Amino acid sequence: MNDRKPLRCLVVDDEPPAREMLMRYIAEMPALTLQGTCGNALEALERLQSEGTDLLFLDIHMPQLKGTDLLRILRQPPPVILTTAFPDYALEGYELDVVDYLLKPVRFDRFIKAVNKVLQADRTQPEPSAPPEKAPESPFVYIRADRKMVKVPLSEILYVESMKDYVKVVTQNGPLLTKQSITAMEAMLPGRAFLRTHRSFIVSIEKIRAYTHELIEMDKIEIPIGKLYRQQVLKVLGG
Repeated sequence: MNDRKPLRCLVVDDEPPAREMLMRYIAEMPALTLQGTCGNALEALERLQSEGTDLLFLDIHMPQLKGTDLLRILRQPPPVILTTAFPDYALEGYELDVVDYLLKPVRFDRFIKAVNKVLQADRTQPEPSAPPEKAPESPFVYIRADRKMVKVPLSEILYVESMKDYVKVVTQNGPLLTKQSITAMEAMLPGRAFLRTHRSFIVSIEKIRAYTHELIEMDKIEIPIGKLYRQQVLKVLGG
């Protein structure tokens, strides 16, 4: 199969609030799933040796063994995103070939940016059963719906609507309902192709048929333009 499973994430941090923050962020990303958490590097070492992981969120300053020392011990470390309150370790982190380096308190937009580096690299890995040559695939996102990850080509998305704790992704083949915030969904979609018009709506730019200062006309539906978004919307659309 070409559809990829969500990346298993292991969070290693001796501070419970930091672990809980990353757990919330991971829950917002359909392409990720929480494998577990560890309170120190020694516990993480044992778990990595027995289970492995797809993505490691690793604190640097921990008792007994620092996160960077853990990386030196691992013979084949997984993709690593370092999290720390100390910017002085950035150079050391990159010398260990980490994916990214996040300063605490970690902002959600920086978290998404770091994760997207891993996701893009993962998508470029060839499938074991893939033929030697195949046509390039259209851009897509994975959306968790009906207890599975659904692959949705960006070209099929018409608009996204926020519905409290859920978002409805309306596609040419029908709607998909997924439990996440519209802000998380906005971060998953490329800004050159999608436009936030309202606190509750994101639209595909190429699917816009007409617009005024107050409304976007899609196929058989009108999407409001919020006051806070109007200036940016009109700038993008040339109005």
